[in-house]
Amino acid sequence: MPFGFYLIMAAQFFSALADNALLIVAIAALREMHAPSAYEPLLKTFFTVSYVALAAFVGAFADSMPKWRVMFISNTIKIIGCGMMFFSVHPLLAYAVVGLGAAAYSPAKYGILTEYLPHRLLVVANGWIEGLTVGAIILGVLIGGVLIQPAIAQNLLSFDFPYIDTGVETVSEMAISFVGGFYMLASVFNLYVPDTGVDHKPLHKNPWYLIREFNHCLALLWRDRLGQISLAVTTLFWGAGATLQFIVIKWAEVALQLDLSKASMLQGVVAVGVALGAIGAARMITLRKSLRVIPLGIAMGLIVLVMNFVQHIWLAVPLLIIIGALSGFFVVPMNALLQHRGHILMGAGHSIAVQNFNENLSILMMTGLYYLMVKIDLSIYWVITLFGLFVSASMLLVKRRHEANQREHDDVIHLDDGTH
Repeated sequence: MPFGFYLIMAAQFFSALADNALLIVAIAALREMHAPSAYEPLLKTFFTVSYVALAAFVGAFADSMPKWRVMFISNTIKIIGCGMMFFSVHPLLAYAVVGLGAAAYSPAKYGILTEYLPHRLLVVANGWIEGLTVGAIILGVLIGGVLIQPAIAQNLLSFDFPYIDTGVETVSEMAISFVGGFYMLASVFNLYVPDTGVDHKPLHKNPWYLIREFNHCLALLWRDRLGQISLAVTTLFWGAGATLQFIVIKWAEVALQLDLSKASMLQGVVAVGVALGAIGAARMITLRKSLRVIPLGIAMGLIVLVMNFVQHIWLAVPLLIIIGALSGFFVVPMNALLQHRGHILMGAGHSIAVQNFNENLSILMMTGLYYLMVKIDLSIYWVITLFGLFVSASMLLVKRRHEANQREHDDVIHLDDGTH
């Protein structure tokens, strides 16, 4: 990989690290406010609403200027959202502003891969980006969990800089300050991300034109026989993954009697598995073989059901690693295939915007359903059962659709089968 690729990865890592640490800090802030427990999944809802509402515009925005500049501007918006939480703006509203920055950031961070690298390296590049993103999730939730631990938080608060009054007086302010530092570090790396030299399409001033263009791209990708399968899989995966974050926290509190700090660390355990799966996929799966991994999605949903029978941490950890590994192994090839088809059909930024629209619409719907289940006080064991069965059934339908497409015409044979 060229050196610029590692700069892109570093910028993505620290930005994602801050996003995930801030989620744990925001949950703690809601609990300090004695907000209803149903507000916690709403954090993800508020974060992702920008991905859906602005999907028609962020892709065109990402393709209108060098990707490094888009990443820098977007990261600055995240810093503003983090600052709002520091100054006691409601966590839901502040996290929504961070989500606005993330929505603009995403088409640039993925789109630059298709501009900067040849197609044969896309699975490997996605293995890197998913592995590092998952690493950021692991460290982010761990750091968030550590920062809100009373003993550690008090030790950090007791530290004073000579002759400098930082104005940081509470645990929340201290935790948010650390998160802001990670966003700042990501911004520094953004400035050194290479310009790929790709021609940029001027941003159209008419919003209705951008909406029509987005609708055309959306229909184009769903009609494509390979695009529709990869888009369906990634859409389901990200909706399920976002919901699983909150399911794991609630399940750990009920079944394992863990507090928020320790329960958040189990999210990191899932992420370890995803990283292992992503690394394995990057080594073993080519674009042509990418569609062979769909059965792993069916298996993942069924294995989630085993959570209902686990009462001990020493069983919970390997189970969550297995769930994560299956997820990582099947989502990385699907991401690469989707980027490949999108880049060919409509350009990098527009393709990622369509992907984000579908994936985050799925997140909104699935976290919304989880919110309703929590609201009616449904047992977490029923939630896990419904979640696992839904994932397996959906993946089975996708598998059958792909088999029907292949019987009509073999599109897979045209995909690149090399990794070097």
